[in-house]
Amino acid sequence: MLLEKIVRELQQIPPDKLPQFYEVIHDFRRGLTEKSTGQRKLGLLKGKLGDAFYEPLPEEELQQWE
Repeated sequence: MLLEKIVRELQQIPPDKLPQFYEVIHDFRRGLTEKSTGQRKLGLLKGKLGDAFYEPLPEEELQQWE
């Protein structure tokens, strides 16, 4: 059975690598859900941006990013 093969493979993953593997599985599953429900992915913007989007950030805010 395929599920048993997957479980055997999972048992071979070193414990310190499990968080990375979890992220891969989680993102994959979430992608399947988004496709089936038609949800938009984060970061995609419909419409046009206002001019304020292109204005430079104030120096005080820039310093917080450095």
